[in-house]
Amino acid sequence: MSFDSEAFLATVPHQSGVYRMFNSDGVIIYIGKAKDLRKRLGQYFMKDLPNVKTAKLVSLIDHIEFTVTFSETDALILECNLIKQYQPKYNILLKDDKSYPYILLTDEKHPRISSHRGAKKSRGTYFGPYPSSGAVRESLRLLQKIFPVRQCSDTVYRNRKRPCLMYQMGRCMAPCVPEICDDAEYARQVHLCRLFLQGKNQQLLNDLVEEMDAASANLDFEKAIKFRDQLTNLRKVQEQQSVSGEISSDLDILGCAVEDGLACVHVLFIRTGKILGTRSYFPKMPADNSPEYLLESFIGQFYLIDRHGRSIPDEIILSAEPENIREIEEALNRTLSKNVRLTATVRGERAGYLRLARANAEASLRSRLAHENTMAERIECFEELFGLSDVERMECFDISHTMGELTVASCVVFNREGPDTSEYRRFNIEGITPGDDFAAMHQALTRRFRGITADGKVPQVLFIDGGMGQLHEAERMIGEIFRDVTDVMPPFLIGVAKGEGRKPGLETLITGYTHEEHNLTLDNPALQLVLHIRDESHRFAITGHRHRREKSRVTSRLQDIPGVGSVRRQALLKHMGGMQELLKASADEISKVPGISRKLAEQIYEWLHG
Repeated sequence: MSFDSEAFLATVPHQSGVYRMFNSDGVIIYIGKAKDLRKRLGQYFMKDLPNVKTAKLVSLIDHIEFTVTFSETDALILECNLIKQYQPKYNILLKDDKSYPYILLTDEKHPRISSHRGAKKSRGTYFGPYPSSGAVRESLRLLQKIFPVRQCSDTVYRNRKRPCLMYQMGRCMAPCVPEICDDAEYARQVHLCRLFLQGKNQQLLNDLVEEMDAASANLDFEKAIKFRDQLTNLRKVQEQQSVSGEISSDLDILGCAVEDGLACVHVLFIRTGKILGTRSYFPKMPADNSPEYLLESFIGQFYLIDRHGRSIPDEIILSAEPENIREIEEALNRTLSKNVRLTATVRGERAGYLRLARANAEASLRSRLAHENTMAERIECFEELFGLSDVERMECFDISHTMGELTVASCVVFNREGPDTSEYRRFNIEGITPGDDFAAMHQALTRRFRGITADGKVPQVLFIDGGMGQLHEAERMIGEIFRDVTDVMPPFLIGVAKGEGRKPGLETLITGYTHEEHNLTLDNPALQLVLHIRDESHRFAITGHRHRREKSRVTSRLQDIPGVGSVRRQALLKHMGGMQELLKASADEISKVPGISRKLAEQIYEWLHG
């Protein structure tokens, strides 16, 4: 299914922010920033795109998420954090762009610290990206005060004969003069500098304290003083960073929005004054529930039940105040063994962040509502085309294998809201002629609908990925299965036959039994719905087949034979000289293995040879 850009852009605000583009596998493929989100995203869907890369990127878009920010500067910083976290495939130009400098710690005998822009051709470790060159210069200035690691160019380093002014000031160990520099001590300073750049400040402080104590114990007080000075400078830097803004603690800010029976909770994760990330959640709730009740339920599930190892903040700020906010706070403190404050009334910088969370919740909810309205429009068009009504459940079957081996059948389920992933099923197909898709479909349908009753989950529509052959097999199977089930309506069958060259939009939809053909264009909402379901079934089948194939590569075929445990497997392989020799052996030869009876030998032979 192609991405519906018009419906999506109608939900995007004219505000600065960051957008994330996802492919059909749910992987972020591009992260960008914009002063005006709607204008910037609209440029991706023009008829004449500027280059091939952009056209390829747009063709892979499955859906887009966005986060509204206070300003373009905030968008830039958030974008840097997200790129560092996800490293999207199509952010190559952005990560090497002039606006995004790095700090480079080179990999050589005497490593050098410097700012870096452009392609990462130099060997070494890159730290960043930083939001501006000024931030890099300030970081390098601090590093030079704390760690005496060289920052001069390689040309200067190679041609010096005596120490420079930086050495006289105690800001470089003069590795350019071998008679002065202690290589081991220089390597240790580089290690400490690396810890600082990686943000491992506590580990760095602990290492320096240990070094200082060891020097004092050895009565090397001059060396101990140097460590003490480094500790003092590091602590000053940490103090400056901690008071650089109004917020120095860890915060989670929850903004919520409720409309038309849908709800959204947008969480801003703020650590030491920086937005590390955001995420929107869409809990299911009745239309008459209030934001206060929504947040009360969300906090309990998010922090007490479904934590998944996430860090717990010092304070949680809410856009609406539940009646029992103090009881919720007490429950959090008791369960998490940490003092967590719940606040709904804030001022200053906190109030600004709360407005931001609420604005993102409202924007995300509008986008979700537009998506559901689009799905409803497609289903209504589909029902009108085939003369159906009140379709609540649709299923699609697909077959995947490699040269007939390790066949897997998939069954995906859609309702009026879209994919219902909790109802997806896969079937490992066994005992058929390799490559016989008709037999595979026969087995999958039999296993899916075997013993179906009026209380079972029967789809109103059943899609079969394939042409007339697959559809005929499905008609025969459905007729046999539902012949004796008088209180259950059999599903309406539709075959999805691929077009010439397997190009999207050339598919033919064939109705079951009447075999009426429908050739629709890609702009038809009914075909968009069918292709969405078909493509999801195809993806689910291929994923299952790949998992099964990977498992077969690391799993012995003997593990699946009934009655053959680890001891007998070892005996078989040891006695026969390996799996290849075992495959060549007859049942008589297998029965000669210690612990293998004649009957079991025949079972093993039959299992190995089909």
